[in-house]
Amino acid sequence: MSSLKDEIEDYENLLRDALYIRDMLEVAEEEGDEEILKEMEKELKRLVKRVENFELVTLFSGEHDAKNAIVSLHAGAGGTEAQDWVEMLLRMYTRWAENSGYEVEMMDYVAGEEAGIKSVTFMVKGLYAYGKLKCEAGVHRLIRISPFDASGRRHTSFALVSVLPEIDEEIEININPEDLKIDTYRAGGAGGQHVNKTDSAVRITHIPTGIVVQCQNERSQHANRISAMKILAARLYELKQKEREDNLQSLKGEYKEIAWGSQIRTYTLNPFTLIKDHRTGVEIGNAGAVLDGEIDEFIYACLKQKAFK
Repeated sequence: MSSLKDEIEDYENLLRDALYIRDMLEVAEEEGDEEILKEMEKELKRLVKRVENFELVTLFSGEHDAKNAIVSLHAGAGGTEAQDWVEMLLRMYTRWAENSGYEVEMMDYVAGEEAGIKSVTFMVKGLYAYGKLKCEAGVHRLIRISPFDASGRRHTSFALVSVLPEIDEEIEININPEDLKIDTYRAGGAGGQHVNKTDSAVRITHIPTGIVVQCQNERSQHANRISAMKILAARLYELKQKEREDNLQSLKGEYKEIAWGSQIRTYTLNPFTLIKDHRTGVEIGNAGAVLDGEIDEFIYACLKQKAFK
C-alpha cells in the first residue's frame, strides 16, 4: 500500500509541475518575458527526466526488481587488456550509481597482476537497483587501441557482468551449515582500502553445487562472512530459478545457451567511437559520456523491450 501511495503521489507531483510550467510558459509568451522562458526551459528539461524515471518504474514487473543489486565483473579473454576493461566498467557503474542516488558497497576485489582488476563484486543499494541493473548482465566487448601495446595495435577485450538481487530473509533458501567449507585468508588488492593486515577475507564453498564465493573488504572477518553468505544465497537462488527455467524450456523445445562470445554490447573506441547494444539496437556515439556512467538510455530501452515482448 505504501509503495502504491508513493507512486500515486509521484504522479500527482509530476502533473502539478507540468501544469505549472504550462501556465508560466503562457504568461511568458503573453508578456514576452525571455527570462521566464529560459527558466521554464530548464524546468521542462528536469521534468522530462523525472517523467522518464517515473515511466521506468512502471516497466518493472520482476519479483525482485525493487531490491538491492549484487554486481560482479569478471575479466575475460584479453589478459591485462581485459582486466583494464573491468576497471573501466567498475568506474562506469560506480559513476552511474552515484548519479542515480545509489550507494555502492565493495564486497570483493581481486587486482590484476600488471594492471586493472581480475574480478570485483559490489552491492548497489537503493530502490529498483536490481530492476535497472539486471539489463546489464552479459558479456561486454571493448575495441580500442591498446595502451599496453607498444605497436599501437587494436585489441578486443571481453568482460562478463553478473547481476543478482540481494536475497532477504523472507525468501526461503535453505543452506545447511554442514554443506559449507569456510576458509579465511589475508585480503589483497590494489592497495589502500583493499588491503587488510589480518586474515579477514572469507571464502565459502557450497559443496553440493560447487559454488564458490568470496568477500574481502576493509571491515572484519565477521562482516565479510555475512556479505559472502548474502552472495551465496543470491547465487543459490539464481541456480534454483535457472533450473526452473531450463525445465520450462525443455517443455517448450529448442533452447540455445548464450555463449561467452555472445556479447550484449560493444564499446568501439577505434577507428570510430560508437557504443551499440545488440539486443535493442540502441547506439550512442558519445563513448566518453557512457563510460562516465550515462547508461540510462540502454537500461530504459532494455526494460521497454522486455515489457512489451
